[in-house]
Amino acid sequence: MTKYLCTAPWTHTYVSPQGERRLCCASREDAKFTKQYLDSGGGGTDFNPISLEEHWNSDYMKDIRKRMLAGEAIPQCVVCNENVLNLHTYRKYFTETLFPHKIQDILDSTDETGHTTMIPISYDYRLSNLCNFKCRMCGDQLSSSWESENKIHTTPTDAWLQPNTRRKISNFQVEVLEEELQAAVDQGVIEEIYWVGGEPLMWERHWTIMQQLVDTGQSKDVVVRYNTNLSRTKYKNYDLYSMLDNFKNVNICASIDAIGDIGEYVRTGLKWPEFLQNFNDGMFLIDRYGQDAIVFDVTLTTPGLFGLKDMFDKVTELDVKSYFKFTYAFDPTKIIAPTALPKSITIPYCQELIEYMEPRKTWKTQIYIDSLKSLMERKSFDEEFPNYKEGLKRGKNQILFLEKIRDQKLTFRDILNEPAKEWWDGI
Repeated sequence: MTKYLCTAPWTHTYVSPQGERRLCCASREDAKFTKQYLDSGGGGTDFNPISLEEHWNSDYMKDIRKRMLAGEAIPQCVVCNENVLNLHTYRKYFTETLFPHKIQDILDSTDETGHTTMIPISYDYRLSNLCNFKCRMCGDQLSSSWESENKIHTTPTDAWLQPNTRRKISNFQVEVLEEELQAAVDQGVIEEIYWVGGEPLMWERHWTIMQQLVDTGQSKDVVVRYNTNLSRTKYKNYDLYSMLDNFKNVNICASIDAIGDIGEYVRTGLKWPEFLQNFNDGMFLIDRYGQDAIVFDVTLTTPGLFGLKDMFDKVTELDVKSYFKFTYAFDPTKIIAPTALPKSITIPYCQELIEYMEPRKTWKTQIYIDSLKSLMERKSFDEEFPNYKEGLKRGKNQILFLEKIRDQKLTFRDILNEPAKEWWDGI
């Protein structure tokens, strides 16, 4: 096995909320239709979705498999190859945690062309962008609330937002994707299912499929993962925590990027006391499934960086794990990314935080220190983007515009420390 081999192309199937198939949620591929969350460019105007059957042993997928088996570091996997988003990569999860026992099957099932007789057993189908939050580092592709806001204040130009195309996407989600997922449940082939949005706990189909897995007894053999804002744990007659007690393993990534007022600033729609109550209600799962059963899933932002000490104190108090990823910036307008700050601000502040955390850390909170060290090593905007000054100006104007239309009392500037305030004022 080579270090670049990932089990995902043999076991996993992913579809974005815009109906595009990719290797996984973190892969960077030239978009065939519209630019996606992680994207290496491209994007067309014609929506031409394909079925799982058409995709699975397509020339593209066969080539990926063949090159992986040959030991190549394929460019689509740069996020894992270079730890762009996470310190702990998706490849590590798929290959070392979830499906290490499938390695021999991969070798036995794959011919010289890359064709495999294996079928998907891990599903990440983002059936909708329906979401009740408007998180600062997100956008309309992953949030219907963002989409609605943008339609009020701008004229949508993206291909996927054109009314006729939008209808086609919705039809594809219902008529093809939901049915593919339903077929996998009916055939009893799912070993892992990942619910991500949008906000999956708002989707009725999520609840009916989960209940079917429980009712048919499949759940005892299924690993279930969530990335959720945890604004609800109940839907009609369904109760998330009662349901999850029936599964082989559970991992709830409860998205929270700062606590209290800063958290509510970053994640418009968040009510911190409600989130905390819902999180506390789910902590019993840790006793059954281990420390990864429910965790704080942190996307580090610029405001979140200045709220990180309080976040550290809270997870220390709760004695729970956290996952970390970094806000990714394609360009220097993404001022919500902490790498927007110059190193002259980032490094001293990170060192200050590390000095505070070191004597108080546990194995569960070591990730905070590791992430701060990683942040200090990452390229800042002034190191990465030649046009960063103009980009920062546009990014600042976008921040101010959102604060105005969302009528936010706490501002981006309010959250910053004094050196960062001077930087902000100078943009």
